[in-house]
Amino acid sequence: YLYRCKTSLNTNRKIIIRLLTLVGLSLLLVLLILFIVVMSRTFTLKENLGLQFAQWENTTIISADISKQQREVLLANFKAAIRIPSVSFSQTHQNTSALREFDQLLRRVFPNVFSSSLVKHEVVGNYSHLFTVLGTDPELVPYMLLAHIDVVPANEVDGWEAPPFSAKELNGFIYGRGTIDNKQCVMGILQAVEYLLERGYVPRRGFYIGLGHDEEVYGYNGAVNIAKVLKSGGVKLQYILDEGLAVMDGIITGLNGPAALIGVSEKGQATVKLSVSTRLGHSSMPPKENSIGILAAAITRLEESPMPRLFGYGPEQSTFEHLAHKFQFPLRFMMSNLWLFNPLLSRVMERRPDMNAFVRTTTAVTMFNSGVKVNVLPSHAEAFVNLRIHPAQTLQEVLDLIKSTISDNRVKLELVDGFDSLPISSYDEQSFGYQIIKKTLLDMFPQVTVAPSICIGNTDSRHYMDLTQDIYRFNPTWLRPGEPERIHGINERMSVQNYEEIVLFYFQLIQKSDIRILPPSHTGQHEL
Repeated sequence: YLYRCKTSLNTNRKIIIRLLTLVGLSLLLVLLILFIVVMSRTFTLKENLGLQFAQWENTTIISADISKQQREVLLANFKAAIRIPSVSFSQTHQNTSALREFDQLLRRVFPNVFSSSLVKHEVVGNYSHLFTVLGTDPELVPYMLLAHIDVVPANEVDGWEAPPFSAKELNGFIYGRGTIDNKQCVMGILQAVEYLLERGYVPRRGFYIGLGHDEEVYGYNGAVNIAKVLKSGGVKLQYILDEGLAVMDGIITGLNGPAALIGVSEKGQATVKLSVSTRLGHSSMPPKENSIGILAAAITRLEESPMPRLFGYGPEQSTFEHLAHKFQFPLRFMMSNLWLFNPLLSRVMERRPDMNAFVRTTTAVTMFNSGVKVNVLPSHAEAFVNLRIHPAQTLQEVLDLIKSTISDNRVKLELVDGFDSLPISSYDEQSFGYQIIKKTLLDMFPQVTVAPSICIGNTDSRHYMDLTQDIYRFNPTWLRPGEPERIHGINERMSVQNYEEIVLFYFQLIQKSDIRILPPSHTGQHEL
């Protein structure tokens, strides 16, 4: 009996060893296959490169050469625009005299634009401008270029190296409010059209130019009314190009070379008011909690419980997949295999505020008001929270999460205003607008890697959604470390060279948009 038991134990042990060996070998095989797949993607993943090798129709027949005298003139025009303080303080308070002065400037420095029989101009909402440029082929769907005239306030005492409306040139840079948001596009677009008309250009594909005057205060009088004019005329657009993202040079950690990020969507936005009302009282007899303490505790809960990670559920994953082949190791390894490393990468990204904006809906408490006297317990406290909504969430979902996070019926939640994130525009090899922008960029800046991305700020373009399915947010402003902080901050500036490049970008983009159709992709022959 003991012998049989011993034999049985030995047999069972052998079976267990065989099973463990089989499991181990299977795991080893799975890991080997996984390693091969991961390494294969690391060295072969190059998104959306097919049209770079395609045969494009040549429509850029007008030379982009700019003489020394023309350079001096275009810079003088740009500086004149910066010197006009077209500030939007609020929806009801704008510098309207500056907007009228800006109108006169445009008419003076762009005579061909305002006198050409090819261009129809109309003023919309008193201060915004709509230009219709006629094309020779009515079968081609027109496109639209957007920019805005107004700027945010600026005060020299905040620490500007040059007065914010001086357009002073220092070390090759023009300083002033609006140099990168967004007068470089206003003047760059019109300067390009001026040069094209001057040289006898007649567009095959018609296009529109919309210059809003109140984008910084939501665009309800400018862009909204321009869109209404176009909609009433039955206009449909091939694509729209507005401000938004830029060329990032040295800003994305671990990336070799600059990246041009084209916004194919923008985050939604909401402003939420939180308030608490309690009894008025004297500070000598304070209750356990007063309105300030209750509201402060609610805000603390919001800040300690950020919105869920949603990296990979919007266009932000495509951003890094398009850039993957330009990253250094080990980041290239991770970026090429986000299907595997997504959770890890999102945890790393959320540590930096600029990258956290790609990971989730962000929450920022921007105003807190309470109290009237040092010895009086305030009966009311209120705070305002600004949220930028990730494309994978809706405004209602965000409001529900805020309510459940605060979990205090004494805190009243009120939506001041808000809207969902915008639809994601196409960016594959059949996307006309995206590919035209990309082709223009690569012809001018072959060292740049182009990628779709999400715009974390908001633009006038959201008011034009009924006119097209494809809205892109980009201009070729080069941003290097320290430059993004200048937008709406102090010492906003634009290099002389970069402004000339912006003019040339629109000069080329307008001509390239004259092609009838995109060329067939050569992805299959050249991707690897």
